[in-house]
Amino acid sequence: MNTTTHSAKYRLIIVIDKILENMAILFLSISHSPSLSVTKPHMGSSASNSRLFALRQEFFSKKSDCSLFLFGSHNKKRPNNLIFGRMFDFHVLDMFELGIERFVSLRDVKTDTCPEGTKPLLVFAGELFETDREHQRLRSLLTDFFCGPRVSAVRLAGLEHVLHFTALEGKIYLRSYKVLLKKSGCRTPRIQLQDMGPSFDFVMRRNHMASDDLYRTAHRQPRGVKPKKKKNISHDAFGTRLGRLHMQKQDLDKLQTRKMKGLRKRRGEQTAETAAAKAPRTDE
Repeated sequence: MNTTTHSAKYRLIIVIDKILENMAILFLSISHSPSLSVTKPHMGSSASNSRLFALRQEFFSKKSDCSLFLFGSHNKKRPNNLIFGRMFDFHVLDMFELGIERFVSLRDVKTDTCPEGTKPLLVFAGELFETDREHQRLRSLLTDFFCGPRVSAVRLAGLEHVLHFTALEGKIYLRSYKVLLKKSGCRTPRIQLQDMGPSFDFVMRRNHMASDDLYRTAHRQPRGVKPKKKKNISHDAFGTRLGRLHMQKQDLDKLQTRKMKGLRKRRGEQTAETAAAKAPRTDE
């Protein structure tokens, strides 16, 4: 497809199918009277009314190529409200409305923080994240929000930030920790977690989840991304690589083994065996 303008070329780059997707960008939308502001790198922003949010979100997502969105609002009916959502094919896939009951900012915690852009470790604790369908979708959504850019490897000293999510009694507790590597007297350092903020106490209010068919379609990977399965190669529980060899059936009687002097037969034994083999067989 030939294009003549720069805007048309940009639109074509966004709409065209890709084997590897771009880095997820967050679109931040805030109501007219927010009580809490949220900031995040790699994001666009807009101020909008909560009534028009659902109608305008898909438009802004397609215009700015944002696959994630976060809407903050505050009113008498739903105070301190945050809506986490993600898009698929520029249409809303999942949305979860979480209310903030308790919030501790970075300024309230007088400790050292991690550098900006540090890739965090995500920990999900609680039985609901494994058994409840809504919490499973929420865990997947939060993973897309906080996982950061995709990397092939991370060095040990770069694991400085831990985000811990706990689901308990209908609430979601978010805690942020800094990883401290202490001396342990051996090669492996001793790990210690230090609370650095921010921390949230969420309560789940409303949600909009995609159907199972649409959810499976959104997670479908193209053939170029899937790694080719290597035959006869497997891995055990410890990550050890195991291989399987296919050989023809062997006759162990003709197998050449190592010759030892102690196992050689004497001449008398060989003569007796040879005579017994040559003797004619008679039926009684």
